[in-house]
Amino acid sequence: MTDRDDTARAAGIRAAACDRLIAAAGWGAATRRRLAGDASNRKYDRLTEGGRSAVLMDADPAKGEDVRPFLAIARALTERGLSAPAILAADEAAGFLLLEDLGDDLFARVLANEPDREVELYTAATDVLSALHAAPPVAGLKPYDGAVMGRMAALAVEWYRRAVTGEVSDPAGFAALVEGLKAELAPGEPVMILRDFHAENLLWLPERAGVARVGLLDFQDAMAGNRAYDLVSMLKDARRDVSPHAEERMVMHYITANGLDEALFRAEYAFCGAQRNLRILGVFARLSMHYGKPQYVDFIPRVWALLMRDLAHPALAPLAEAVAGLLPAPSPAGLQRIRDECGRHPLR
Repeated sequence: MTDRDDTARAAGIRAAACDRLIAAAGWGAATRRRLAGDASNRKYDRLTEGGRSAVLMDADPAKGEDVRPFLAIARALTERGLSAPAILAADEAAGFLLLEDLGDDLFARVLANEPDREVELYTAATDVLSALHAAPPVAGLKPYDGAVMGRMAALAVEWYRRAVTGEVSDPAGFAALVEGLKAELAPGEPVMILRDFHAENLLWLPERAGVARVGLLDFQDAMAGNRAYDLVSMLKDARRDVSPHAEERMVMHYITANGLDEALFRAEYAFCGAQRNLRILGVFARLSMHYGKPQYVDFIPRVWALLMRDLAHPALAPLAEAVAGLLPAPSPAGLQRIRDECGRHPLR
C-alpha cells in the first residue's frame, strides 16, 4: 500500500467518525459550510438546519491538535459566568467537537462597520478580564513564566532576524534578558491568560448580560501568566489599529477596577507588550518561512510599531538597547526576503 493509499484511508476513517458524531447529535441532515480558519491546523465548518446552527471543529490529532485543552478551558470559563461555546457533542479521540454557534459578530467586524463603538466593546472585554483574574487559574495550567516568556521573545532573534539579515544568532542571551526583566517588572501571582484575546476572537453578544456579552474563541492554549498579558493582546492588536484613546481608557479602567498601583502596572503592561510583540515577530516570520503562510508578513510593520511604543518605557531601556543591536526595522526589502523564503526552512 502506498503513502497515498494510507492517507486516503486515514481521511476516510476520520470522515466516517465525523459523520457518526454529527448524526448522533441530531445534525445528520444539516448543511455544512467551511468557515475561515486560523494559524493552526484546526478547521471549522458551520452546520445549518432549519433555523438552527452549530460549529464543527476539526482538530486532527495526526497534525498535532488536541481538543482536550479546549474542553477543559471551555468548562472553566463557563463556570466563571463567561461565554465560551457550549459543547454539543465531542469525539476526543478523533479530534471533533460540535459547538454552540455564537454567531458572526466578531469585534473586528462590528468595529469595522461601527468604529465609534470601540470604547463600549473594549470596556465589556476589559471587564471580562477583571472577572477572569478575580478567580484562581484553572489547576494544571502550564506556567507562562519568565523562562517561557524569554524563549518566546527570542523567536524574534531566531526567526525574524535570520529572515531579514540572513544571519543566525544564538538567542539564549536575549531570552535571559527578557526572563530577568519579567522577574523585575512583572512578578505578581499568575492568573489564567487566554493568550489570543483580541478582536478576531471576541464576539459581541448584546442579548446577554454583563460579562457574558463577550463571546470567547480560540482559548485552548490558555496558561497561567501575567495579568497584563491579555489586556496587551487586545489593545496592542497585531491585526487592527486600536485608537490611543481607547487603549488609554481601557488601561485606566483595568487599573481602577482592580485597585492597582498605576506606575507599577504601566511598567508591567509595557513589558508584556514588548515580550508579546517580539514573540509575534518571530511567529509571523516562522509562519511564512516554515509553514508557507506569507500573508502574515503583512502584519509585521504594525507589530514593529507596537514594539517600539512598548520599548519607549524607561524600565525597558536594556531591552530596547538589545533590540536595537539585533533586530532591523522591517524595510520593504526585508519583508520581501521573508516572503521569498516562504516554506523553505525546517524547524530546528
